[in-house]
Amino acid sequence: MGGLRELAAPFVVLGPSGVAVRTRLKQLTAGDVEVLRRVGAHLGALAGRDLKVRCRDGLAHDSQAWAVRKRELTPQSSARWAGAITKATHDQWALARRCALAHIQSLEAGVRTLRHRLSLPVGEKGTKKAPGGYRSRREWHAKSRRLHVLQDRLARERADWEAGTVHVVRGGKRLSRMRHHLSTAGLTEAQWRERWKAARWFLQADGESGKRFGNETIRISPGGEVSIRLPAPLAHLANAPHGRYVLTGRVVFAHRGQERADRAAANRAIAYRIHHDVDRGRWYVTASWQTPVTRTIPLAAALADGVIGVDMNADHLAAWRLDTHGNPCGEPRRFPYDLTGPAGHRDAQVRHALTRLLHWATSCGVKAIAVEDLDFTAEKTREKHGRRKRFRQLVSGMPTGRLRARLTSMADATGITIIAVDPAYTSKWGAQHWQKPLTSTTRKATRHDAASIAIGRRAQGYPVRRRTAPPRTHQSDGRGHRTAQAPPDTPGREGPRPRIPGPRTRSVPPDTERTRATRTPKTVRDVRSDQEWVQDSLLLTE
Repeated sequence: MGGLRELAAPFVVLGPSGVAVRTRLKQLTAGDVEVLRRVGAHLGALAGRDLKVRCRDGLAHDSQAWAVRKRELTPQSSARWAGAITKATHDQWALARRCALAHIQSLEAGVRTLRHRLSLPVGEKGTKKAPGGYRSRREWHAKSRRLHVLQDRLARERADWEAGTVHVVRGGKRLSRMRHHLSTAGLTEAQWRERWKAARWFLQADGESGKRFGNETIRISPGGEVSIRLPAPLAHLANAPHGRYVLTGRVVFAHRGQERADRAAANRAIAYRIHHDVDRGRWYVTASWQTPVTRTIPLAAALADGVIGVDMNADHLAAWRLDTHGNPCGEPRRFPYDLTGPAGHRDAQVRHALTRLLHWATSCGVKAIAVEDLDFTAEKTREKHGRRKRFRQLVSGMPTGRLRARLTSMADATGITIIAVDPAYTSKWGAQHWQKPLTSTTRKATRHDAASIAIGRRAQGYPVRRRTAPPRTHQSDGRGHRTAQAPPDTPGREGPRPRIPGPRTRSVPPDTERTRATRTPKTVRDVRSDQEWVQDSLLLTE
């Protein structure tokens, strides 16, 4: 086992710390839509200016500068709107800062790989631990030029990082660059302009406990009535006291609606965000609030009824149920999903697959699901995989972060514990030790099915291989049972070996009883004669 990295111990994943539910704003009048547009555009302009100030301050920003920004925004909106804008700006700047650090680390990994491969002779083969040289002189020359490009890019990013400079676009860089490729995106300039404006609107407010219905700026009553505190320049549009505007329609949250209504009735903090879907022409509101983290149970208690090992793939989840001894039970299950199309469709596909997985786990009576603690941050680089473009696309397309967050949240609602294991060698060892034994004439076990068994066994603390070798000093069961699947007192465990007539030597083939013949051993020193003696079943007499 030399050269293998040390495996991390399995652990119970913490539950979610917050809840977010979304519903549609229906029965809006033309006046309601106009008010929402004007409020969103006005607050969006303030948010853009505040983000510019925050980026200009860079690393010199402190709490006093934050207070100055908030005081400047208050006369043009309100104290609470100013607080929401400055907090959102700070979060956006911090996110851009983290993304810049991740980009620098990716560039450093690419530069290291290029330097290593360029230092090797052309055509030199690589190993499992390190890649080899490039295949041709032409490729070597192209990669040497790319090394200079990455080094220049890395120098610029490091300079920006040390200066505290971040590059942020309100509305998103992708939508901003789409303006120069309208024909490819299938949009007209007017359609793009409408999307751009809607993406830059600002209609979100954090909750505050103790205030009426948990939010003083965007207020939704337990019955679903929505009212918005208008900014000071738009106070003349109010249709309710205290500069508020009440929408005509009422909202109904289908998911966790009663929980949200109870929080609103108890005046507990609830954050709201209103946004416009230009493609569908609909308005949506998202409610979110914090919840206390669910106390995790011990690992042994979670595994008391067995575990379901789940292997995540590009188009399906492969799962297999294991009993308390690590033996696979029943048939493998596959939960397919389609990750093509827009983000909403992909997210829905992931949710449906996880819903079917959790329903199956509940019907089996299993309280634990084992998954791999996947993180492809260092595996997506172009320099690491080189020509394997399809593999890089496959790895980049797997929504590991979203699936992990969805599974944790949905499992917490059903009372199922999620166990994360080290993903090292699960597919390789699972196929090596489990794929062939579990394949029969009526069932074809795939590599992914075998990997799910390896994941489940690793969560239970068992080795992936089916059997462990007996003690070297005692090649029998003298020091304990030789299998790892069950303890000695379990009924139906492995029995003694079948007795084969003949001498107990390795030179006797397994078909000795059938042929009733003495065979010559294969080793030279044990050969007694070049002839073999065979006794007939009946004596030949005359």
